[in-house]
Amino acid sequence: MKYFRLKKRKDIAKILKTGKRAYGGTLTVAYLPCDRLKMAVCVGKKYGKSVQRNRIKRLLREAFRAQTQDLVKGYSFLLIPKVAQTYSFAAFGRDIGKILKREKLIET
Repeated sequence: MKYFRLKKRKDIAKILKTGKRAYGGTLTVAYLPCDRLKMAVCVGKKYGKSVQRNRIKRLLREAFRAQTQDLVKGYSFLLIPKVAQTYSFAAFGRDIGKILKREKLIET
């Protein structure tokens, strides 16, 4: 399933202020009901230099994309990783799947 990227600061602020949060081992997911599937990744400068931050964003986007075929339509997601020494696609994918199942955001 295709998802749209959240780019506007006010949309991200709205999710952080009024949305629900779910926590996993490697990341935090904030979500809010909306008209179609949207996603954004927040990675600040405390995660390292630009090369490291961009790698984290690529890993999170791909891990999220792999889960979108089973997602309930109509949510905006904000993915916020936790600071760690190493980041892996497998860990992000596992935690995103667990969080979405726990919050009942995956169709069964």
